[in-house]
Amino acid sequence: MGSEGLQERYINPYTDFGFKKLFGTDMNKDLLISFLNALLHGEQTVKDITYLNTEHLGTLEIDRRAVFDVYCENEQGEKFLVEMQKGEQQFFKDRSLFYSTFPIREQAVKGRSWDYELKAVYTIGILNFVFDNKDDNYYHHEVKLLDTRTKEVFYNKLTFIYLEMPKFNKTEAELETMFDKWMFVLRNLSVLMERPAALQERVFERLFKSAEIAGFSKQELFEYEDSLKVFRDWYSVVKTAADKGFTEGFGEGFGEGFGEGFGEGEKKKQLEIAQNLKSLGIAIDVIAQSTHLSQEEIEKL
Repeated sequence: MGSEGLQERYINPYTDFGFKKLFGTDMNKDLLISFLNALLHGEQTVKDITYLNTEHLGTLEIDRRAVFDVYCENEQGEKFLVEMQKGEQQFFKDRSLFYSTFPIREQAVKGRSWDYELKAVYTIGILNFVFDNKDDNYYHHEVKLLDTRTKEVFYNKLTFIYLEMPKFNKTEAELETMFDKWMFVLRNLSVLMERPAALQERVFERLFKSAEIAGFSKQELFEYEDSLKVFRDWYSVVKTAADKGFTEGFGEGFGEGFGEGFGEGEKKKQLEIAQNLKSLGIAIDVIAQSTHLSQEEIEKL
């Protein structure tokens, strides 16, 4: 396996291998603990975590190319489902809610009486796209069940946190909190050539050491290159669509600024691009807007 294209010093966390290397291994669980505590702004202190089998979530095959997940619980039995999502999928919010039900239902006590008391469940989405297209820098969404009249939290044990990574544009000099620093690392890791001076905490020393490609074994390098190829193939298809006037560009939200599409004589080309986008898990309604094909035509592909 060659190493063409691996001029980067550190792994890309938007690859399956990169995400699991940093957040999905027992050896690096202190990285995930630090990230979770930074994300929760001190409201919930996670002292330790235990990784749980993601097969329990019943992840659909179409999700696996676009969504990478890590599933764990803390010492209090509270569940954390952390996802890295490369591209917006159809019914994105529905899907997020659907998967949150698995950590809830598996808490049911089987075979004897149960009082329905649940441990908290957190679903955390690190999104490489924009789903809230308002012209602002509001990239950290925290969603709970609210009373619509009083706006008070009705149930505080179910929390959805979404991080719109393309909206995070702070420079190193602007980093203040641990949350800022983690966002900066996730957004910029693969383009950095050394650990920034602002990231002096020991956890980041550990992160940059784990992320350094030069330290990989042959097997790790093989797996990373394979994972990187999947990412680049996906990126290439999206960029091709953008170059043909379908979208305003990768990372800006696939639902914005679509072009006028192809003429009638190029229907075959439209179908081919639609099929490629569909195979990469991109939302059918987004593909329809991009190609001017009907959703019915795309669903048949």
